Amino acid sequence: MPIDESRAFLPVNIAVLTVSDTRDLASDRSGDTLAERIVKAGHRLAAREICRDEAPLIEGILRRWIADPEVDCVITTGGTGITGRDVTPEAFARVLEKEITGFGELFRMLSYAKIGTSTIQSRAIGGVAGGTYLFALPGSTGACKDAWDDILLFQLDSRHRPCNLVELMPRLQEHLKAA
Repeated sequence: MPIDESRAFLPVNIAVLTVSDTRDLASDRSGDTLAERIVKAGHRLAAREICRDEAPLIEGILRRWIADPEVDCVITTGGTGITGRDVTPEAFARVLEKEITGFGELFRMLSYAKIGTSTIQSRAIGGVAGGTYLFALPGSTGACKDAWDDILLFQLDSRHRPCNLVELMPRLQEHLKAA
């Protein structure tokens, strides 16, 4: 995954939401992992919150950040499993305009190499709403590291070749200009 050093790096404003009934900022290792990696990569941590596994709460935070011009991307951690309390993908479904199906597929492929068939329990998802990228990751620190280190680090780097998500940002709402 080549980085073209001759191109300018464009920092992305990224918000992190931890979905959990039990974590707080002191015990949120997955949120810490993402926040540290975001800043280390040169991006801006635009916001960080924790909320319970309740779809209306998750949806409300997503909608607030989608409407915020200071947030380009939202990464959530937690609530992507298959138990009754795991409702992050359902909240995403209420706000997404377009799903980035390849994100979940690639995440599970990479995860399979590490955890085998247990990866089928992940409902990681990516998409776009209101010109904002949205990615839902599992709640484990390992999953957050894998998603960031192997996918998002590159796709959120404007220098990544042959293409990246950052260069598409100005075009995410072009359909509104035509109307």
